[in-house]
Amino acid sequence: MRTRRYTAPLLSGAVPWTRNDGLMTVGAAVVDLLGYLIGSQGGDHSVSALGVILVVLSALPLLARRTHPLAAFGAVLILTSALNLASAQSSHFGAVITVGLYSAARVASAAVTAAVSVATVALTLLSQSSGRSMSRTDILANVTAVLLVVITANVVKRWQQEVTATRRLLADRAVADERRRIARELHDIVAHHITTMQLMAGGARANLAGNPDAARDALLTLESSGRMALGEMRQLLDVLRAGDEPELAPQAPQPGAGDIDRIVAESRLAGLPTEFRVCGPERALPPTVGLTVFRVVQEALTNARKHAGRRARASVQLTYLPDRIDVEVLDDGAGALVPVGALESAAAARSGYGLIGMRERVVLQGGTLETGGLDGGGFRVAASLPLGPAEREELLH
Repeated sequence: MRTRRYTAPLLSGAVPWTRNDGLMTVGAAVVDLLGYLIGSQGGDHSVSALGVILVVLSALPLLARRTHPLAAFGAVLILTSALNLASAQSSHFGAVITVGLYSAARVASAAVTAAVSVATVALTLLSQSSGRSMSRTDILANVTAVLLVVITANVVKRWQQEVTATRRLLADRAVADERRRIARELHDIVAHHITTMQLMAGGARANLAGNPDAARDALLTLESSGRMALGEMRQLLDVLRAGDEPELAPQAPQPGAGDIDRIVAESRLAGLPTEFRVCGPERALPPTVGLTVFRVVQEALTNARKHAGRRARASVQLTYLPDRIDVEVLDDGAGALVPVGALESAAAARSGYGLIGMRERVVLQGGTLETGGLDGGGFRVAASLPLGPAEREELLH
């Protein structure tokens, strides 16, 4: 069976705006263009090519409203003022300037927002007056429009700050829960090593006089188990937290890299075609490393079943290297293409808090984890877990 591989092509020549920015820019330009055409029919001035060009040009800076909101709004304000002076339009507050002011007020401080608001009112009134005096109604309408836009932007900004703070609290809670779970699993592994050490010590004592070779082998196994138990105990002390509720440890052994076949089979039965490939000579891994590999694959396939869609396919690859083990899980389903300025929300929408615990496991092993959407659809989870000197020596034997 051939393994289907999915790769993320390099983004070349990527534009600095998103599709939503383009749609917003086009929509605002169309609204203002319609307003210009309709207003020209009932006014004292006619439609001009220069006026149409300025309407379109005034909307173009909105393409950069997410990356450079203040500069974009400055360009919008200048071009809109030029349009008002060139076409002698009646008093109005267009869609382009509304979107630009809203984007600037979303990111600017209170002082900057106040200065931008005053400049907007002043330049709009001056450019629309065309040498005539503005009525109180015109002035009040422009001031009211600016206030409504700024107030709306600040309300939305405050709401998003609260959402971000809540998400951060939930993420911290997820990390704490995952660390407690890791601590319990490490407890099981260390207990297994201590039990093995006890048995090997008893076997060595029993064969010390009659069978020295068997006693020697038992002592070597005892030494290896003790070395691994000490390393895993250090990790256990790093993740233990005061106040954890006592919980009975399960009697079944913890899963490892050798159990990935089982979760791949479960993934297939659940409706996600999944292919599994092993590169390099397959070897026994230290229990903590094997457990981390298992959990990474398990969480990645669970996310793929939840988010990739019905027609998606997935692939799992383990690569055994002399100094580390790499694991990669790919799917070609609904990807999490991250737009500019929305990295955090897109990642949360795709993975929830499962990847937070996965990253915590990998970091505790001294490894690295990469996650993200693939260009054109799909998602990639890749972890690299190093093997310490003692672990490499154990694998070589």
